[in-house]
Amino acid sequence: MHRAYVGLGANLGDALAALRQAIQDLQAHSKVLGLRASSFYASAPVEADGPDFVNAVVELDTTLSPYGLLAALQLMEHSAGRQRPYLNAPRTLDLDVLLYDDLHMSDPSLTIPHPRMWQRAFVLRPLQELAPDRVSAAQLAAVASQRVDKMRC
Repeated sequence: MHRAYVGLGANLGDALAALRQAIQDLQAHSKVLGLRASSFYASAPVEADGPDFVNAVVELDTTLSPYGLLAALQLMEHSAGRQRPYLNAPRTLDLDVLLYDDLHMSDPSLTIPHPRMWQRAFVLRPLQELAPDRVSAAQLAAVASQRVDKMRC
């Protein structure tokens, strides 16, 4: 059994519904044996275009390998209509492997921990909600200038 954290985001269409559906799809996956989801957060795009994002993080207990998890996430993105016309284009659904156990790896298709997660308040705030031991006060302070608002929904 492995513990993984996945970042969820969307800023096209009904972004909140897209994240809720992604969480349901992950819960229904035969190799996901447990899931906890953070609250939803609204954030301005960082190095991206388009309207505000809705973001969350989920904690998974899974038997999927890191590459199996990545493949499952990419299939979900594709099913949600994700297109990649250019770097950091607006998204119907964006799913990123943030952490996988205590694994550190880097290759052209997958880097764990996610290489930019420590620079993103929209990742750190919901991650801290689920796993306070994984995010330090100094890491949160470093992204304090980025607008991230907890949603009431």
